[in-house]
Amino acid sequence: MAAEIHSRPQTARPVLLNKIEGHSDAVNAAVLIPKEDGVITVSEDRTIRVWLKRDSGQYWPSIYHTQYNAHLSAMWPPCSCMSYHHDSRRIFIGQDNGAVVEFLISEDFNKMNHVKTYPAHQNRVSDMVFSLESEWVVSTGHDKSVSWMCTQSGSMLGRHYFTAWASCLQYDHETQHAFVGDYSGQITLLKLENQTYSIITTLKGHEGSIATLWWDPVQRLLFSGASDHSVIMWDIGGRKGRTLLLQGHHERVQALRYLQLTRQLLSCSADGGIAVWNMDAQREEAPQWLDSDSCQKCEQPFFWNIKQMWDTKTLGLRQHHCRKCGKAVCGKCSSKRSTFPIMGFEFPVRVCDACFDTIKEEDRTALATFHEGKHNIAHMDMDPSRGLMVTCGSDRIVKIWDVTQVVGCSLATGFSPR
Repeated sequence: MAAEIHSRPQTARPVLLNKIEGHSDAVNAAVLIPKEDGVITVSEDRTIRVWLKRDSGQYWPSIYHTQYNAHLSAMWPPCSCMSYHHDSRRIFIGQDNGAVVEFLISEDFNKMNHVKTYPAHQNRVSDMVFSLESEWVVSTGHDKSVSWMCTQSGSMLGRHYFTAWASCLQYDHETQHAFVGDYSGQITLLKLENQTYSIITTLKGHEGSIATLWWDPVQRLLFSGASDHSVIMWDIGGRKGRTLLLQGHHERVQALRYLQLTRQLLSCSADGGIAVWNMDAQREEAPQWLDSDSCQKCEQPFFWNIKQMWDTKTLGLRQHHCRKCGKAVCGKCSSKRSTFPIMGFEFPVRVCDACFDTIKEEDRTALATFHEGKHNIAHMDMDPSRGLMVTCGSDRIVKIWDVTQVVGCSLATGFSPR
């Protein structure tokens, strides 16, 4: 199957099926309703909307929910995120004021009833996951915390504070492990219990705030996207703790989805870039950058190496690093640029002259394809069984895509394109 997937034509790209307009502010999340021609959206404009496809082929809101609090004489806060559980039709909405609100959607998707409001955070809710198995709603917020609450009693079970805003979350329903990304660029792995928790480890590798996480419980792989424009794959299940760096975006990576059956990773960035990474290919870890006071090729001193500059009566040079070997080099010894997809570098990066000479033409073969979403993408959801993807963002537009030709969903699931 892998050979078939990799031989798909490079010209294949996502096909825009529908464009939903109508929100008056940024759309913070959009999810596809399984087995229905429908989409649920939450927005900064304080609305929750359920859009169903009509006979005309257009999507119209069957639910348009906004709430005026007469007691407080105020509109309810902007909606920042959501977690939708289709089998139970329970939906949890994160709000700008720190609350999480639970609703139950009717079978015909025409009505939504309020169930509970959870006082989860003191500030904006950034992400959340509802777990039916444990009857918990786990959430992160700009009050620098992760909290978990019981959905049966509505009570707080636990909370942990970080040193920076908690920005995104993934949760393993079977083992009750939570992965929390924050604005300092760190990912914390916690084991959650009923009234307590323990910190298992912290993952450091990004040079910017973590914007999105995706956890694959089958292969035990964690993927993270950040404001440093990069994606990192963390092999949580592997004994060596292998990490792979993927660089191909030119803006903040804000959405991720790993397709376990086809071994592909989809990533979306703020500038509308959509990347499809072949994770079935043989890949290598990028080297750690080495420290040195002088160029590890020509031995000329770097500008802070005062002693060698004085002894040799030479001016100090700027330090750079070769992306292939990790050595500290001067500009003259690293004048070349090359792609090196096997290490995740899909666009040309600095390499030392010696490494450049070792890179063969076949080593430059791309292991990812790049596509234009042509709008800001803050959130993305997929239904691999139907080969559908939905994207939304600050431009107030929601786009629905057919991605079967790009990710090979039909090969994975037996779905035949429409």
